[in-house]
Amino acid sequence: MRSSQFFMPTLRENPSEAQIVSHRLMLRAGMVRQASSGIYSWLPLGFKVLKKIEQIVREEQDRAGCQELLMPTIQSADLWRESGRYDDYGKEMLRITDRHDREMLYGPTNEELITEIFRNSAKSYRDVPKMLYHIQWKFRDEVRPRFGVMRGREFLMKDAYSFDLDAAGARRAYNKMFVSYLRTFARMGLQAIPMAADTGPIGGDLSHEFIILADTGESAVFCDRSFIERDVLSLDIDYDSDLEPLVKQWTTDYAATDEKHDAARFGALPKDRQVEARGIEVGHIFYFGTKYSEPLKAQVQTQDGQTISVHMGSYGIGVSRLVGAIIEASHDDKGIVWPESVAPFKVGLVNLKAGDAATTPMADDLYARLTRAGVEVLYDDRDVRAGEKFAQMDLIGLPYQVVIGPRGAAKGEVEFKTRKTGAVEEISAEAALNKLASRQGA
Repeated sequence: MRSSQFFMPTLRENPSEAQIVSHRLMLRAGMVRQASSGIYSWLPLGFKVLKKIEQIVREEQDRAGCQELLMPTIQSADLWRESGRYDDYGKEMLRITDRHDREMLYGPTNEELITEIFRNSAKSYRDVPKMLYHIQWKFRDEVRPRFGVMRGREFLMKDAYSFDLDAAGARRAYNKMFVSYLRTFARMGLQAIPMAADTGPIGGDLSHEFIILADTGESAVFCDRSFIERDVLSLDIDYDSDLEPLVKQWTTDYAATDEKHDAARFGALPKDRQVEARGIEVGHIFYFGTKYSEPLKAQVQTQDGQTISVHMGSYGIGVSRLVGAIIEASHDDKGIVWPESVAPFKVGLVNLKAGDAATTPMADDLYARLTRAGVEVLYDDRDVRAGEKFAQMDLIGLPYQVVIGPRGAAKGEVEFKTRKTGAVEEISAEAALNKLASRQGA
């Protein structure tokens, strides 16, 4: 994509309404624009990141054995009355009456609807276990939406649901999602720490939040340094095996939010292993047994002829929230620093002197070759000052920058910059192409 054609309305100054880093940088980088309080339009740059995150979530859900479907945003109030949650949920639920005076709602979550789908389709023990998920927009009418996409009213969420015959089967599903979440966040360049959590309005008695450390996090967290040092992606995970030992490895060492903090237990850790920081929740998993299957009559017949309510769990990831969370965890004083896996483009190609007889043919040729090699590239071909080009590239945070100027072009060389480290090297255009092409899929 050429910058001269790309719709990316960047801002030079920090917007006054933005209180946290991710909100400021997303507005300045032209990723989003507010449509109304807590509701955002996703512009091309932000939408590309959103889709990258969504695809990683989808791949890891599929890997764990989940099957994707799509449920509607608007749900019937009758279902929520069956579960007993319609009147209990509070003003965060946007209630709607259609033209036939039927009471509806804009779904804040989907436990009721997925349970209805299951109860109308599954009758026998042969129909379980099942894990189903979708990635869909949700709405919760927050009393004070703030922090941009981190605490908005409309948001994109992945929610998965498991159905099992008994508590043991439900625990196996829970463990699969636990491990899947570790992999999902690691692929995004995040070290997510699982912490025991309250179940809140979802219900149940087993729950974990997945927290990433960030200076601007919402809550205080306390953990053993071992979590920061673990490499999830190197683990050889077989989802058909018993994952309980692996889950225990991740839940034995100390990790707690301020609500669950045990000062004495934390204090017993060696000082060099105590980490006290701020954290952002990026995922939450729950086991809640028959909380929804009993009132909604989601039942199956067992092998010996008994009719039982299935055991359920739910598993959420805030997909749109993750865009802000990644920025909170990965930025510097110049702008965003995207991990490669979620970056909107892998490389920014900068022609320092648009129209120049040496730089332009060289930049055009490298752009064409990168594109043919499948490398996502944003080519700054605009006729503007070099300083403006450098500032914009640092702001939007692409993993690599390739800069072509008159002196380098005369030697057949480019400047190759790694955004995360700031390291710059002068190499041939061919070498730059090879470095970028070899990192496809990284």
